[in-house]
Amino acid sequence: MSLLTSLIQAGAQFQQAMERRPATADRDGTANARAAASNNKPATDTTPSATDDRFTPSGINEPDSLQVKARKLAMTDYKQTVGQDLAFVRETLRHKLAEYQLSPASKLEVSRDDNGGIRLGGNLPQESSARIEQDLNNNKPFREAFSRLSTSEPTLHFMDNALKLNKAYGVSNSLLDTITSENQQFNGLQDLVHRYDSVRRSVEAGDAGAFSAPKGYAFSLNTRA
Repeated sequence: MSLLTSLIQAGAQFQQAMERRPATADRDGTANARAAASNNKPATDTTPSATDDRFTPSGINEPDSLQVKARKLAMTDYKQTVGQDLAFVRETLRHKLAEYQLSPASKLEVSRDDNGGIRLGGNLPQESSARIEQDLNNNKPFREAFSRLSTSEPTLHFMDNALKLNKAYGVSNSLLDTITSENQQFNGLQDLVHRYDSVRRSVEAGDAGAFSAPKGYAFSLNTRA
């Protein structure tokens, strides 16, 4: 900092200090300011000035509760877990297409009926579709993976979007804040899925149009969203 800059800053700080101090302290304040200026150092003033870049007003840049708790969410681990079920479901369907000598580009859509059974849609021949649907219903690992996927993937999609909006624009999501625990021990993927699904069901029970999440889940293969 140059001598001229030091003197200008010292003068500004001294003027502000004089306006705040009682008249009886006038002579002492002047002497202190002159002594500081002669040493090329601004007079000491514990009250930040308007030109002090180091001063940050209280409350600014403090993270909100969502940002604090969001740092605990192991999104990478969640995505890997969901990705394993996605890969298993996808490969099982591709294997079935090959088993029945159908085009690997055939469009398939897997969903669940009202009883929790597997329902197969798409552009397959009716006979092949019925046989593959029966095979999938008899495949316990497939049913379990699809059941997990039908709840975990929508939850993960919601969380991922909410966190991206929070990071990019500082937009907090009250639902994500609600389902996220302060204790990371209770922020496992299935914990979050359970809370999200409970809130969704509760809201839908009160107002069917109040929740934007889809009521059903379907996994599509070889189709564009």
